[in-house]
Amino acid sequence: MPKLHTNGVDLYYEMTGDGQPIVLIHGLGSSCRDWEMQTPFFSKHYRAISFDLRGHGRSQKPRGPYSMSLFAKDTAELIKSLDIAPVHVVGISLGGMIAFQLAVDHPELIRSLVIVNSGPEVVVRTMKDRWNVFLRFAMVRWLGMRKMGEVLSKRLFPKEEQSDIQKLFVERWAENDTRGYLDTLRAIVGWSVTDQIHKINVPTLMVAADGDYTPLSVKEAFVSKMPKAELVVIPDSHHATPVDSPEKFNEVVLSFLAKQ
Repeated sequence: MPKLHTNGVDLYYEMTGDGQPIVLIHGLGSSCRDWEMQTPFFSKHYRAISFDLRGHGRSQKPRGPYSMSLFAKDTAELIKSLDIAPVHVVGISLGGMIAFQLAVDHPELIRSLVIVNSGPEVVVRTMKDRWNVFLRFAMVRWLGMRKMGEVLSKRLFPKEEQSDIQKLFVERWAENDTRGYLDTLRAIVGWSVTDQIHKINVPTLMVAADGDYTPLSVKEAFVSKMPKAELVVIPDSHHATPVDSPEKFNEVVLSFLAKQ
């Protein structure tokens, strides 16, 4: 797997296929393995680039603080270093947040956006929000990454027939660097570009699972503020839509990209 030293960090990336470039950004506590069921599919039509964010996977894990602007800058420098702009950007969860920040900070690099089970803010407003944030930090510090993976796996893949995916998820989650994970979590909490998304003027697809953490109504509200955005709902899916519904997800995204 090649690496690129950019913005003071070594980022490991994969690039396959030919055609217009599509950059795939993974979620919190994951790596470019998020896209195992997308990269072979999209590389038939596009040049598919996935990479491990700083603090994740095989990329370097420098001490924080991290920020969403820093993650967006890493992504921008990767795009510029590979000389592939403008690109289609697909981001899930944390990756979707980075895509929003990238579109705000570096709009000239983007051809289109696909935001998967994500949004332009993680703002703590209620006591329930505060409690959930506290629990996430506490579980990692006191019980470790493996236990966190065991808890999350049951929420992400709740069906009995998904037991193999659950086990794989737990093993991969346990590989996380604890400090890199917590530094990334700190960067997420309190972040928002909601007041700027009306300026995002590239075609945008919001992909929402009907069983995602965030209510559909919240995503609809974000989409309504963006001049070129549309929403597609994936039924019988949870937060990890590219994994639990790969065929449907790939179909929806390919259809969107083909129009750009």
